[in-house]
Amino acid sequence: MLIHPDRLFPAEPGTQRIARTLYEQVRILPIISPHGHTSATWFAKNEPFPDPAKLFVQPDHYVFRMLYSQGVSFEDLGIGQPELKDARKVWRIFASHYCLFRGTPTRMWLDFAFQELFGLKQRLSEQTADLYFDTISEKLLTPQFRPRALYRHFNLEVLATTDSPLDSLTDHKAIRESNWDARILPTFRPDPVVDPDFEGFAGNIAKLGEKTGEDTSTWAGYLNALRTTRGRFRELGCTATDHGHPTARTANLPTTEAAELFGRVIAGSPDVQQHELFRAQMLTEMARMSLEDGLVMQIHPGSARNHNRKLSDRYGRDVGADIPTPTNYVDALRPLLDQFGNERDLTIILFTLDESTYSRELAPLAGHYPCLRLGPPWWFHDSPEGMRRFRESVTETAGFYKTVGFNDDTRAFLSIPGRHDVARRMDCGFLAKQVAEHRLEEDEALEVAQDLAYGLVKKTYRL
Repeated sequence: MLIHPDRLFPAEPGTQRIARTLYEQVRILPIISPHGHTSATWFAKNEPFPDPAKLFVQPDHYVFRMLYSQGVSFEDLGIGQPELKDARKVWRIFASHYCLFRGTPTRMWLDFAFQELFGLKQRLSEQTADLYFDTISEKLLTPQFRPRALYRHFNLEVLATTDSPLDSLTDHKAIRESNWDARILPTFRPDPVVDPDFEGFAGNIAKLGEKTGEDTSTWAGYLNALRTTRGRFRELGCTATDHGHPTARTANLPTTEAAELFGRVIAGSPDVQQHELFRAQMLTEMARMSLEDGLVMQIHPGSARNHNRKLSDRYGRDVGADIPTPTNYVDALRPLLDQFGNERDLTIILFTLDESTYSRELAPLAGHYPCLRLGPPWWFHDSPEGMRRFRESVTETAGFYKTVGFNDDTRAFLSIPGRHDVARRMDCGFLAKQVAEHRLEEDEALEVAQDLAYGLVKKTYRL
């Protein structure tokens, strides 16, 4: 057996019993995945996944980041290659280094998939690599392991992708036109057209104008193009936006100053401060548009992206070399909150990679402003310990009901059930301790557990 039935529950027998009781009531609730990076193409085409290496190794930066840190080259893993010449060789490299994942959440997600989906009971290692590869490969060719069948098997109710405003959303349209009874929804991620540091920024804005019929060389035309694009996303079921800015800084410039700044950045101004001010202004503009059209706003700041320049130059963005940075929220968000913080019809979900802000900044802000909610532990902190630290740090100030449940934020489709299972177990363990300490009654804890697993995410993301 790879995974124990009582994994992650408190060790103390009485508290463990309570946690197990709570978990049994939320274990089978549908999964809502409101933020992630899976591909709509999988579900539009519904073709078999190609092989274990392309399914588990290549798309998962948690996996190849760890391997690279231990000296395994991207070339050996086939990263950046459209086709793997020898998928079994890549898998054997992964298997021979599987011990590196001991103690990590990645190990738990992978073991969950290996056991629960593929029926594997022996630990992955150099000795069992071929057994794993052959077993997984064989099952991937069966109808039960097609993307749409797995969506049903996972008990998914909603799965949101993350999409550029320049994306045609053809796959989302194809899914709808196929009359498949599932909810695969796009999420509006405007970074390519709101971040002057994004590769091809000026050209991206020109393309945005072409797609919308707006003159995006002007500030008014640019904003209209963004509104039009948001409307196109909403027609396909989109309920949220997502913003991956380096900081949480916001601004509220007068219209004339904003227009002048826009002119400078699309002209290619190299001024770093102007770039940051423009991103800051655009967070406020996005909040304004969310108040108009009802899209929930997610802000994911605080990552120094593409830190390893040699890798990013060779392999492009998102190759596992992003590093958390200290992040200010109190001063950074004030211009936006001065304008919209008291709006009850606006929902802004704040994430952080800087855990020091939980009790000092984020919980007090969310505990006051009606528009703010706290996103779950993200990325480097999407772990049992990270989830525990989050609940311990924010609950006393913001309570449970200023948080938004869990989202898996993953490219690795087969890890989704395992990730949600970890979150549900950790929340049940936290609540069990509250019951054992007579801080909550068990019926209250059960209600909260159900809200954290299902109710809050559905309500917050308007699903």
